Amino acid sequence: MSLGIDLSGKKAFIAGIADDQGYGWAIAKTLAAAGAEILIGTWVPVVNIFTKSLESGKFDASRHLPDGSLMEFSAIYPLDASFDTPADVPDGIKENKRYKAHSGYTISEVAAAVAKDHGTIDFFVHSLANGPEVKKPLLETSRSGYLAAVGSSAYSFVSMLQNFGPIMNEGGATVSLTYLASESVIPGYGGGMSSAKAALESDTKVLAWEAGRKWNLRVNTISAGPLGSRAAKAIGFIDKMIDYSKSNAPLTKDLYAEDIGNAAIFLLSPLAAAVTGTTLYVDNGIHAMGVAVDSPCFKEE
Repeated sequence: MSLGIDLSGKKAFIAGIADDQGYGWAIAKTLAAAGAEILIGTWVPVVNIFTKSLESGKFDASRHLPDGSLMEFSAIYPLDASFDTPADVPDGIKENKRYKAHSGYTISEVAAAVAKDHGTIDFFVHSLANGPEVKKPLLETSRSGYLAAVGSSAYSFVSMLQNFGPIMNEGGATVSLTYLASESVIPGYGGGMSSAKAALESDTKVLAWEAGRKWNLRVNTISAGPLGSRAAKAIGFIDKMIDYSKSNAPLTKDLYAEDIGNAAIFLLSPLAAAVTGTTLYVDNGIHAMGVAVDSPCFKEE
């Protein structure tokens, strides 16, 4: 769908694309359709699989743009946003067979590589999260699991802005992805991930102030509703959340990744030139509900 937004000549870096199902892919596709050049960062352990799948044509059906062309990536960088600099990478990770063939995958190194290869960019999208203990209740979460969730899912955005901000053109913008668990209890979304999303939303406000004054950049986040992506299915209860949302949200339609892509391009485009520090809900309105209307309590006798 064409939105009438022209981003020709603009460059976007999107962190967190590993297949053609998630929100990151949808955002990339929407930006590409508007004419933006797309650079991506893919988690190191899956970057080879992703690249081979892309080259083999496995994703071609998902790459089609409204003008009939296929979405192209100008560059694919191995990225592990858990590490800011090479000094942060433990020896065990460096020697891991999935990492050993790659180098330059920390946030600072990727930002430097992007600057060297492409000069400045206009947008970056943070579409990544990781909670090694996400299936554990918070009461059973270890300190290391909690800190890993916050570090990978929230601080990684701070670090990316620290490193990419200096190479972004004035007037540029960033978007991250959050979830309703930041403010409401979602049983099953544990391991510190709810805390990480709350931190991400708080940081969005602070960074909007700091990056706005320092670089004239806008900083926003999208609170996306549940989507049955491969990454989300790893949590284990995503199908139940989708059913719950359809039963209780003001809008009962399916939520598509394209809906988040459309919201993201709005926030990144000049249409949102005065919008910063905002959490935009794209969830069919489920965030507005205080009760579950499908509860037996509301059934007529």
